Amino acid sequence: MTGYNLHGLGNVNVELTNRCNKSCWMCGRRRIERDYPEFALQYGDMDCDLVARIARQLPPDIVVQLHNNGEGLLYPRFCEAVKLFHRQITNIVSNGKLLLEKADEIIGHLDSLAVSVFEKDPEAGEQFEILQKFIALKGDRKPYTVLRIIGDVDIARYKVLGLRLVHRVLHASLGSYHYRKTDPTIPEIGICWDFLHHMAINKDGTVSICVRFDPTGVGVIGDARTHTLDEIWNGEKRKEWLEHHKQGRRDRVPLCAYCHFWGVPTGAPYRDQTKGDA
Repeated sequence: MTGYNLHGLGNVNVELTNRCNKSCWMCGRRRIERDYPEFALQYGDMDCDLVARIARQLPPDIVVQLHNNGEGLLYPRFCEAVKLFHRQITNIVSNGKLLLEKADEIIGHLDSLAVSVFEKDPEAGEQFEILQKFIALKGDRKPYTVLRIIGDVDIARYKVLGLRLVHRVLHASLGSYHYRKTDPTIPEIGICWDFLHHMAINKDGTVSICVRFDPTGVGVIGDARTHTLDEIWNGEKRKEWLEHHKQGRRDRVPLCAYCHFWGVPTGAPYRDQTKGDA
């Protein structure tokens, strides 16, 4: 299984776990647990054999993000999972709580790391202290680390860390719509870049067209436990949905119909990011 029939695929999210150790106020799944418990996620970890099966099928040099709905660092065999994707560019977006506890599994192994910093986080002070210690411990070794600034955050104290700050705009908790302050960027081709180049594999092996919040699974196009990724990527359901996108009718694709995101992350107005004040 070489992955050479995965034409156009550039980014895969492999959900090692959907468990999380933080209760963020804007998190969609916390809203689901509270208001729509019948759709709440079944928490657990991806089977190690499935992780290895996925790794064998992916082409080299694409991006593999080892998270989706959960905190990937909670995966018991995190470092082993990272090593399975040695031919790809590995990344994780983390809340940072386990950076020091898992430092030996991260430093020198993972290629890139993004730590989410969001507005009105009651644990922001503790997170900052962990970040300071982790950056000092890591030194010049990988992973290349950025801070993902979500919403209105006072970035003054984060400048001392010497990290690139990547801004993201808050949106509704139950999906990528109702963006605050600015509309998402639409690519010139009028087709969502995420749909064209992205795949998300949930911890149970179900494969989705992207990482948009999807508690009812309407974006699922296959199952990596029973089919190869090639078969899923080139399957009839994705082909049909691709035609809708090409015709400017993403409203005919269940998950895309109510999504306002077009695969182009939306940040704050330009500032000089080379000076750490993005």
